[in-house]
Amino acid sequence: MTTNTEFQNVAEDLEWRGALFDATPGAAHALATEKISCYNGFDPTASSLHIGSLVPIMGLVRLQQYGHTPIALVGGGTGMIGDPGGRVEERTLMEIDEIDKNVEAIRLQLEPFLDFDVKSNPARMVNNADWLRTTELLPFLRDVGKHFTVNTMMGRDSVKDRFSRDNGISFTEFSYQLLQAYDFLTLHERDQVGFQAGGSDQWGNILGGVDLIRRIHGADAQGLPRAHGIAYPLVVNANGEKFGKSIGGAPTLDPKQTSPYRLYQFFLNVADADAVPYVKLFTMLNRVQVGGLAEAVSVEPQKREAQRALAEEVVRTVHGQNGLDQALRVTQAFFGGDISKLSADEMEDVLDGSSVTEVNRDQLSGEGMRFSELALSAGAGKSGGDVRRTIDQGGMYLNGEQISDAGRTVGVEDLVEGRLLVIRRGRKNYSLVKLAD
Repeated sequence: MTTNTEFQNVAEDLEWRGALFDATPGAAHALATEKISCYNGFDPTASSLHIGSLVPIMGLVRLQQYGHTPIALVGGGTGMIGDPGGRVEERTLMEIDEIDKNVEAIRLQLEPFLDFDVKSNPARMVNNADWLRTTELLPFLRDVGKHFTVNTMMGRDSVKDRFSRDNGISFTEFSYQLLQAYDFLTLHERDQVGFQAGGSDQWGNILGGVDLIRRIHGADAQGLPRAHGIAYPLVVNANGEKFGKSIGGAPTLDPKQTSPYRLYQFFLNVADADAVPYVKLFTMLNRVQVGGLAEAVSVEPQKREAQRALAEEVVRTVHGQNGLDQALRVTQAFFGGDISKLSADEMEDVLDGSSVTEVNRDQLSGEGMRFSELALSAGAGKSGGDVRRTIDQGGMYLNGEQISDAGRTVGVEDLVEGRLLVIRRGRKNYSLVKLAD
């Protein structure tokens, strides 16, 4: 990953990248003149972070690059309640075991991004279950709840949106903003953490934490840093559509859910209008590099240089060089028309969404099936004659091998890793044949 040392401080860097949606008064000055600790919370209500989470993750990376101390907070406590923001109905409460499993998965996803060993400003990982699960209700209501008015709490966008609907909002989710504010207070008192960061949808909750700290300790508490908040923009495309795990289609950071190839293809296919803004948000490329990509989009958009640089940088950041090498290898094999060297998993991955036909082992045993019969059953031709004509024209392939004889038998030995076959007609029409269970 290319580092950026062109800016005097991280606030200027974030501003240039379009990554600073809002900040409390004085936050930019503190970031420019002090060494601060800043935390960002990550929600464990799913087993993987999604690509929208990469914006706050990269925010922590940039903070550490400029000498600040980044803290990743995984919400093993708040995950028991769930943030009502962005939801139209009550969240289904999760079992603690499932939350803890997700916390561990997300912790492992976050670790590669941050440096936990550097001597000057090592990153830290915390879990708010450590204090929230042992907090007693009456002391919490007395010491924290008294600083919040219901009027202010009802004014939060996440709450207002739910009040306008028939099913409303439960007291459980209504109380979420108090718990997030208490997180900030706890880290502020315990570890002298002065900043909280988050997406713009968390801005009200961030301000709630800042206000709680100032009410309890005053604006300039002796021995404690001044409380500040910064917010990143929610990632949207040129049409205003948002990424998110609750919205279908957003890639995750888990390679078992979203392969490096899928992640690469997602960013390779973003619109021209999104390419450069995404490069700024999701990568560490500097102004000269970004300027060159912006010019390429303007002059030769058909080459998709910005998209290619974006896809390569993101995949390398999330999955390492090996992940990028795999994504490029699979991409070359698929779009080059030769998938013979791909594994069965990779074939299934690149053909996700293609038509799938099942065959029984008995159909492939013994003498096997004629290729023309298999192709017809898989929808790769309208009739036996159509399949034969396409074969005669050199346009039919099995597992990357060109078929020259419609009567060629297809047997168990042709199955890739004993479980699937791939038929290609022409350059782009693929059919997947899988062995039935």
